[in-house]
Amino acid sequence: MENIVKVKSVEKATHDVLRIVIEKPAQYAFNPGQATEIAINKEGWQKEVRPFTFTCLPDADYLEFTIKTYPSHKGVTNELLNLKPNDELILGDSWGTIGYKGEGTFIAGGAGVTPFICIFRHLHSKGEIGNNKLIFANKGKADIINEAEFKEMLGKNFINILSGEKADEYAQGFITEDFLKQCGIDPKKHVYVCGPPPMMDAIEQQLLNLGIDKQLIVKEEF
Repeated sequence: MENIVKVKSVEKATHDVLRIVIEKPAQYAFNPGQATEIAINKEGWQKEVRPFTFTCLPDADYLEFTIKTYPSHKGVTNELLNLKPNDELILGDSWGTIGYKGEGTFIAGGAGVTPFICIFRHLHSKGEIGNNKLIFANKGKADIINEAEFKEMLGKNFINILSGEKADEYAQGFITEDFLKQCGIDPKKHVYVCGPPPMMDAIEQQLLNLGIDKQLIVKEEF
């Protein structure tokens, strides 16, 4: 079912990532890790529907999305950069395949971290972060979404790796089997993976090579 909702606020989460807060329709519900489809309620954009992940807590009285923008594409995310409070969006129903199935390691590439934002916020709100880990791959330090919040929630279990920049406190390069071993992945626990499809395919193969049961790998295409 479609809902017409108003934008409450738009701010930058990083240099190319927006944090958009909108009205929450009555009775609207979602589970941590789920997404919906959104279109901009403006002439020429109503049918340009795109999937975005909820990043607020399910019981919040608003909805929040953390969205990477691609200005060069001249598409929906570029148009989102022009949003102002009281502009309208067309909101679909909630859906998605990533849900929390138990403690383990989360592996994200870039904006693929968005389903995990809500999952970690939800666990944190209940005091159930436990020994969950997040391995977050980005090009540079400026690309790390919600870095301070993840540090606060996860401490030493927040592991960053940068492919395009050297920085003292971060690993450098791409995720490899050796790197995953160093991160101490538990072969008996779930591994959640979200990022660009080529990255996810490569990491799934690495996990299988490390003896992780395919049943324990939870993936969301991004």
